[in-house]
Amino acid sequence: MAMTVVSDLSWRTAVASGRIKKIIPDRGFGFVRADDGNEVFFHRTELTTVDFDTLQEGESVTFDIVESPKGPRARNIQKAS
Repeated sequence: MAMTVVSDLSWRTAVASGRIKKIIPDRGFGFVRADDGNEVFFHRTELTTVDFDTLQEGESVTFDIVESPKGPRARNIQKAS
């Protein structure tokens, strides 16, 4: 699936899917690996419908990718049904 990354944090992109690759619980962030192989950073403050503490490595998720000053970020992570 081709994804377009937007440059404004207020806009959302097409929904991507992938798996939680790594979680660093004491720092409040992690990484997701999209189905296309790209890895994207996420922070607990950007989660809206899922509790950071319930995410598990390897879990299937959907998410939006947005551009930030430090590069692409995953936002609106949701557990895949």
